[in-house]
Amino acid sequence: MSLGTTRRATIATAALSLAFTALATAPATAHGTPHTNAPIRVGLTVQGPDGPLFQGKVRTRGHDVTTASGGTHQCDGTNGGAHASKVPTPTAALDDAARKHGFTWDGTWYASFDDFFVDTIKNVSGGTSAYWSIAVNGTPTPVGGCQFKLNPGDQVSFTWTSF
Repeated sequence: MSLGTTRRATIATAALSLAFTALATAPATAHGTPHTNAPIRVGLTVQGPDGPLFQGKVRTRGHDVTTASGGTHQCDGTNGGAHASKVPTPTAALDDAARKHGFTWDGTWYASFDDFFVDTIKNVSGGTSAYWSIAVNGTPTPVGGCQFKLNPGDQVSFTWTSF
């Protein structure tokens, strides 16, 4: 074996050893990291102009949402590049509650925002004088309802708000 071949073999062995050590000591990613879009339980309140329209616990995760006015679109936190991976969102929670508890809601899809604008919940529409505001833990969301990440136990509210 020549000196060049021996050197290359030694370097290759050292590189493989370092790579193996790095893999063995690195935190797990694909299998060890909790799935960020795992279903969670949140509280959901829908407050209409004349009182509560819905109040309860909802099991949710980010998913595609279909509305009569807006069609089918993702609503999983990746909207608008808000999150790198799918996460539970307020609008997905509203959609899950509506399907499970037999009420309707509708929203217009705005491609420029990559999000739904909630128009109607349980036949109560914002119309020209009000809108459905979204808050989590008492604070209005700074982004749309398909972009905001929910955590287990969060309190989500959709409130009919006049202007």
